Amino acid sequence: MKPSAPNSPCSPPVDSESVIAVTLTWVEKAVIGLNLCPFARSVHAGQRIRYVVTGADSTDALIEVLVQELDLLAQADPAEVETTLLIHPRVLGDFLDYNDFLDVADAAVEQLGLTGEVQVASFHPRYQFAGTEPDDIDNFTNRSPYPTLHLLRESSVERAVAAYPDTDRIFENNIETLRRLGRAEWDQLGLATPADG
Repeated sequence: MKPSAPNSPCSPPVDSESVIAVTLTWVEKAVIGLNLCPFARSVHAGQRIRYVVTGADSTDALIEVLVQELDLLAQADPAEVETTLLIHPRVLGDFLDYNDFLDVADAAVEQLGLTGEVQVASFHPRYQFAGTEPDDIDNFTNRSPYPTLHLLRESSVERAVAAYPDTDRIFENNIETLRRLGRAEWDQLGLATPADG
């Protein structure tokens, strides 16, 4: 685990250690524990996930941190930093606003010349797929404790796809896993956070 809390003009400061601890519990119990991402276990075990908490409370401030982290990931040694979770508890708590921001994140990747090198995946405490109800268990495949942008190296994704026989099934498998689990069992994992309201 590579925690970081970039300087921010926002105050009072976010309790980065607590935010990372809650996020780490989610990674271990849900993402790895339920095998929602078959590629996460080895990266986690190798401590190659960078956890970054920002106190940004506006989209402009978040963009600044995002650009810094995209550049850092692109320059970092993959043996040290394979991927980054950029956690932003003070901004984009509304899922629709967050979803709209993903276009901005993709534009930042393009402007930095990182298209084909880095991509941004999305996790949010109120994540909702089109055509679902807010409380449908299917949505929990992408529900994180706090709004989070997952910065991924394209090369990592390509290696994972090559090593995993049927990546197209991961999404469907995750939904099947959570439907078998059910909401009551999910709640027993103890992943509720202040972001749940």
